[in-house]
Amino acid sequence: MAEGQDAEDRSEAPTQRRLDKAREQGQVPVSREAATFATLLAATLAGVLTLPAAGLAWLHALQALLEAPAPDAAAALGLLRAAAHLALPVIAATAMAAILGHLAQSGLLLRPEAVLPDLGRLNPGKGLQKIIGKEAWFELPRTLLKLAVVGGALWLAVDLQSLAAVLHQPVGALPGRIGREALHLLVVALGAFAVLAVLDLLLVRWRHLRQLRMSREDLREEMRDVEGDPHVKARLRRLREGRARQRMLAAVPKATVVITNPTHYAIALSYQQGQSAAPRLVAKGVDEMAARIRAVAEEHGVPLVANPPLARALYRLEVDTEIPAEHWQAVAEIISYVWRLQGRSARG
Repeated sequence: MAEGQDAEDRSEAPTQRRLDKAREQGQVPVSREAATFATLLAATLAGVLTLPAAGLAWLHALQALLEAPAPDAAAALGLLRAAAHLALPVIAATAMAAILGHLAQSGLLLRPEAVLPDLGRLNPGKGLQKIIGKEAWFELPRTLLKLAVVGGALWLAVDLQSLAAVLHQPVGALPGRIGREALHLLVVALGAFAVLAVLDLLLVRWRHLRQLRMSREDLREEMRDVEGDPHVKARLRRLREGRARQRMLAAVPKATVVITNPTHYAIALSYQQGQSAAPRLVAKGVDEMAARIRAVAEEHGVPLVANPPLARALYRLEVDTEIPAEHWQAVAEIISYVWRLQGRSARG
């Protein structure tokens, strides 16, 4: 019941991160039927290309050995050499096709740890589970289907009338006729295996994606792993904003002027004549933060100047940046005004 419920919960397609993680662990869809078809095709092509000449050389070597008046080591060695020339190309092509067939399906995935000794593979329990487990019962219909498809294709390809006609042909024509019929049956078998390989490849990939399906909770956990816990992120954001507000409020007492909206915005500017090229925005705020900036400015005697359009324009700037050239004239007039007021206050 739990497995059924878990399968129902995993209703979401796997993310690319989950697919990549499964690939790193060696979980890739590999069709054995596709690999088998690749090896059979390679063996057939290698046999068609090499067997006529190599087979004829082997027959000549066999004839030389049989016609020798006495046991001849050279003739026996020649027979072995001819047999090697006959078999090695087919064996090499089959091995290369098996390797490339698996690498092509896995996307050139190489895992050296997969070839290391694993004592767990010698566990009799796991071996028995492979024989009588769910996977074995899943493989049984596939095996029967494969036998039925290949056997049915060969049965339909066999021409009984042609076989009967072969018996009435001269002996010299038999090898060529038998070779052509064998090649025909081999091509039919390869066609049947090709159909099985395509179907099995689609089935294996479908099962792979189904096994990696995710539940909504899995998606949320992955999102937390990738982007971080939203609660933690919100808390850190609040802490950063709090520190930024504290730094701005600490800079207000040293500001030259605070430009207001007059109630919604507050922009604190600092300018030291001869020390900086342009005034610098040291604090800004809206609504509650603006009220706190105004309160700190009044407490420390920093002038407040109402200029709503300029306050809204300067609010778009980042803190601790210089005022751009398009606002220099308006800001310069306000700072000059503040300096004149301070000069009158000093003279008074």
